[in-house]
Amino acid sequence: MDYDRFFHDALETLHRERRYRVFVTLERDAARFPHAVWHSPDGPRDVVMWCTNDYLGMGRHPDVIEAMAATARRMGVGAGGTRNIAGTSEPIVALECALADLHGKESALVFTSGYVSNETGIATIARLLPDCLILSDADNHNSMIEGVRRSGAEKKIFRHNDLEHLEDLLRSAGRERPKLIVFESVYSMDGDVSPIHAICDLADRYGAMTYIDEVHAVGLYGERGAGYAEEVGALDRLDVIEATLAKGFGCVGGYIASRRAVIDAVRSNAPGFIFTTAMPPAVAAAALASVTYLKGGIEERRRHRTQVGRTKASLAAAGIPVKPGPTHIVPVMVGDPELAKAASDLLLAEHGIYVQPINYPTVPRGTERLRVTPTPFHDDGLIEALTEALIAVWRKLDLPFATRAAAA
Repeated sequence: MDYDRFFHDALETLHRERRYRVFVTLERDAARFPHAVWHSPDGPRDVVMWCTNDYLGMGRHPDVIEAMAATARRMGVGAGGTRNIAGTSEPIVALECALADLHGKESALVFTSGYVSNETGIATIARLLPDCLILSDADNHNSMIEGVRRSGAEKKIFRHNDLEHLEDLLRSAGRERPKLIVFESVYSMDGDVSPIHAICDLADRYGAMTYIDEVHAVGLYGERGAGYAEEVGALDRLDVIEATLAKGFGCVGGYIASRRAVIDAVRSNAPGFIFTTAMPPAVAAAALASVTYLKGGIEERRRHRTQVGRTKASLAAAGIPVKPGPTHIVPVMVGDPELAKAASDLLLAEHGIYVQPINYPTVPRGTERLRVTPTPFHDDGLIEALTEALIAVWRKLDLPFATRAAAA
């Protein structure tokens, strides 16, 4: 049997549907963030990253780097085993305590990635609830979708942020049946937010647990960086808070925070936690330094919002079609996969700006885009350069401007 044929066919499908992804090799410059070196076919080139998920630049913060380096020198680079065998180090225990404190919860549990914390967290919690019904927002991340699937529980998908639809589903399930509502706080592709208090109101009314993904909000929102739930004063209303250490905190890993019994039950039953090597102590120490710093990082959050606002205003004034939203996500809409890829390629090759194209299945067909993420380190000069580059690319590709005046 020609097994390779199946793999070639799968790749051909991606090419035919214009969804084949090409990775760009970048070398981040910690001293000059958000500058990086692009290892192009013609040799190294200086570029500016405009699509990093290191939203606050904490991955290059001196305190975070030193915490990792010092711990690696003292404890080595690996964890030495799973949490049950030899991987429960002092730094990871301290990190879990800090995360529980951040979210005002009794306990927290760290996973190797935000994807794993969602996939195994949702699946385990739902399996432990008899006859659980999961109610999942239609725009939830793939990691949440996989967690729902792996739980084996019955699921109902409610229309994105549609409270009436969610209430209909809750009402139909009945108050006595265990129910888990899973949703995000900040949605990463459109940059919109969920009505957290209203969802919690429905959960209270119909006897459901709530599970919120704060991946794109922790570090960035709230007085201490606990996320959008803290921003709107809803921390104490949520049963389970999941987030990542890889975005606002600039490191790697994921976690959930909740009541002690919930966390202990997941710790004791989740395959994605039990059967994998623990986070290395040096990584945990770096994450702890970042979390600790950002609990008081009011200036970083203020500067971040300022530069996000300036970026949105500059692009809007130029007629670049940006999907409006209240968060730091700046979706520059293209609406065609080939043109989105062409725009990304032109920005990189001709203007030294890296923004990756976002295509299906990450976003629905016809809503392809460039996802711009300003940081506190994208100064006004870089914002002006991005705006001018996008104008030039839009003209070269004959893409529509949001206003006719901008194209003049």
